[in-house]
Amino acid sequence: MPDTFLQMNNITKRFPGVLALSDVSFNLRRGEVHALLGENGAGKSTLMKILSGVYRPDEGEIIFENNRVQFSSPLEAQKIGITIIHQEFNLFPDLTVEENIFIGREFCKNNRWQLDAKTQRAQVSDILTKLNLKIKPDSRVADLTVAQQQMVEIAKAISVNAKVLIMDEPTAALTESEIDSLFRVTRLLKEQGTGVVYISHRLEELALIADRATVMRDGQYIATVDYETVQINDLITMMVGRKLGDIYPRRPPFTGTQKVLEVKNLQRKDVLYDINFSLNRGEILGLSGLMGAGRTELARVIFGADPIDGGEVWLNGKLIKVNHVSQAIEQGIGYLTEDRKKEGLALGLSVELNIMLGNFPEYSDKFGIVKEKQCREVSEQLVKTLRIKTPHLQQAALHLSGGNQQKIIIARWVCKDTDILIFDEPTRGIDVGAKLEIYELMNRLVAKGKSIIMISSELPEIIGMCDRILVMRSGRITGELNKASATQENIMKYATLED
Repeated sequence: MPDTFLQMNNITKRFPGVLALSDVSFNLRRGEVHALLGENGAGKSTLMKILSGVYRPDEGEIIFENNRVQFSSPLEAQKIGITIIHQEFNLFPDLTVEENIFIGREFCKNNRWQLDAKTQRAQVSDILTKLNLKIKPDSRVADLTVAQQQMVEIAKAISVNAKVLIMDEPTAALTESEIDSLFRVTRLLKEQGTGVVYISHRLEELALIADRATVMRDGQYIATVDYETVQINDLITMMVGRKLGDIYPRRPPFTGTQKVLEVKNLQRKDVLYDINFSLNRGEILGLSGLMGAGRTELARVIFGADPIDGGEVWLNGKLIKVNHVSQAIEQGIGYLTEDRKKEGLALGLSVELNIMLGNFPEYSDKFGIVKEKQCREVSEQLVKTLRIKTPHLQQAALHLSGGNQQKIIIARWVCKDTDILIFDEPTRGIDVGAKLEIYELMNRLVAKGKSIIMISSELPEIIGMCDRILVMRSGRITGELNKASATQENIMKYATLED
């Protein structure tokens, strides 16, 4: 009989104006990886925040190791062996890796006032070795890559010897080798009897690690299934409440030849080398490659966020200078950053203000006074057209799901009637239902004559959505593939091989 040592029974949680969870139950066995699935806004993170002590439930109970438990803080949950790795990092950037891992739990000598640096360093080194991380314990966290910071979060969670480890989108920013290391450590934790709750939108990768899956939708429990026997299409249907069919919506083959953007011999010292490509009107052009290939760096240069050391950018047959973001925007170029929360949104501001940011000059009179009624009408229309799920326009962007946050940024550029849009990882961290809506929106934009450069690390996505694909490696374009020749094998060949 499976050893179920954690049960959450009939959990209900309300926030002002929102029923976040309604009578949800969940259980976890020792030594299993239990995937928690659902669209953004389904209630997954809220349920896990209750389990980890961030929130308290309004109704229901938690039974852990045959005892009914209540937590008033994450520290209380951690003390009995329940810890969570949040999707947003919880690190101190100016402290070292070692200090972050053991902050608040430092190894002290007998007098309790003196750090036992030798023992603590040995513990940190052991954890980093177990994770196969090539990071020095005395490295400052601010100097690490996003992927390395994610692995420090995992190391921090492992250091408390958790009985229950909750991972919220742990692989979103990791490379393939780092994902392999994470899965290896996860399997090790399973062997030691740790129960792992794994929240992810990457249904294919879950097949490599998950034992069971619980599906949630709109704050309610839908089903719990064995991952080995369930079909991914069935999981998607349970998650979204409808059959999606082909996740990549079809559109007529692209045949346009009108160049709207040409990049010639673009150079940025030690970053980009001899970049040449063109973008046609009504085309979705893919940029593929491994992490560090230079895709985002190229996008930032085109958008004027970073300087160039040589080369030319031509727009509609005219040579242009893009030395600043404002110049790119004036020329009709928009950029949806891969880090929407840090660089794309003002999270504390309302949906309406986020949509109108950068657009107020077009909606002001000759004295610079904003036409508030017109702004509201435009925002309402964009929310309706892009199907942004928000209770009202004054809702803070912080409280919306990842997919809806992404659509707010798209609404901002649609409002400005931008001709060229650069989408950098547009579906990272959002669910399959929201992905389909983003894809359909992209197709509607190019059908109206807009042009899109799409950067994505998901090969099926870039193959399914793009008319042409440029592959980058080490700051260079190493291959160009049309729709017919675009396969995962061909893309990886150009992304990894020297020649």
